[in-house]
Amino acid sequence: MAAYDLENRLVIGIASSALFDLAESDAVFREQGEDSYRAYQEEHRDDTLRPGVAFPFIRRLLSLNDLGEEDDPLVEVIVLSRNDPDTGLRVMRSIQAHELPISRAVFMQGRSPHAFMPALNMSLFLSANAGDVREAVAAGLPAGHVLGGPYEDDVDDRDLRVSFDFDGVLATDESERVYQTGGIEGFRAHEVLNAAVPHDAGPLKDFLANINRIQRREEEKRRKDPDYRIRLHVSLVTARNAPAHERAVMSLKRWGLTVNDAFFLGGIDKGEIMKVLKPHIFFDDQASHLASTSRTTPSVHVPFGKINEQVAEAVRPPA
Repeated sequence: MAAYDLENRLVIGIASSALFDLAESDAVFREQGEDSYRAYQEEHRDDTLRPGVAFPFIRRLLSLNDLGEEDDPLVEVIVLSRNDPDTGLRVMRSIQAHELPISRAVFMQGRSPHAFMPALNMSLFLSANAGDVREAVAAGLPAGHVLGGPYEDDVDDRDLRVSFDFDGVLATDESERVYQTGGIEGFRAHEVLNAAVPHDAGPLKDFLANINRIQRREEEKRRKDPDYRIRLHVSLVTARNAPAHERAVMSLKRWGLTVNDAFFLGGIDKGEIMKVLKPHIFFDDQASHLASTSRTTPSVHVPFGKINEQVAEAVRPPA
């Protein structure tokens, strides 16, 4: 039997904490310990877990596999879990109950499995465990911490809207570092001076590249079938504004990447924009922005760059 090749697919790792609402079982673990947690999961093995923060995003993303062949999916989602195989049975049964086409999983008792991301060709790992995400990003891997509680989802709506911040997410935080030392005027001068110089790629650049590949498949389908309605939409939502917007647009073009919409907000509250845009997931590197967006929008903190390193250092307990 030939090996299953992941190379030309969009592969996402999802922790059970991001896919499902584990508040109840997590409380058992925190308050009563691991043995009680294991007994609780055994007792509730056939109780289907409720959808969590990333559930709508994952469900809609997997639905795009109808653009490919049945035995050759465009998207592969693999569970990466700190559960052991025994307690992980409830997760897999819940996946089956929700009719999600997810059949592959890595269960590692009490340990983060993010080290297996490169071997599994993953361009994104989502978890509600902030520590696991920080470790993954520190190791140079594309990961995000999901924020907020479960969000109501329209099961009859098949569209998927994905939104990205730019600096520290699609690009590195080079310009943000300039802003931190030189202020807004220093930042703008730096961006104008380097307008023709593309940014270095950030942690989620390859994830966007894979999203774009699916979008091209949709365009091919629409050319063959004029009645086909595009379902996947990508937007850029950034605190940049003119003249600093130009370098962001040029960088995307040089990378061969595209977005459908762009919002250059210049400090306007992103949360208000999200209420109208209604993405199924939004990625940003700054927790201050996500405090607003996560009230209404499935939001993901990408703890990349100098700002996040400083925060991690500030909260690290003394040796």
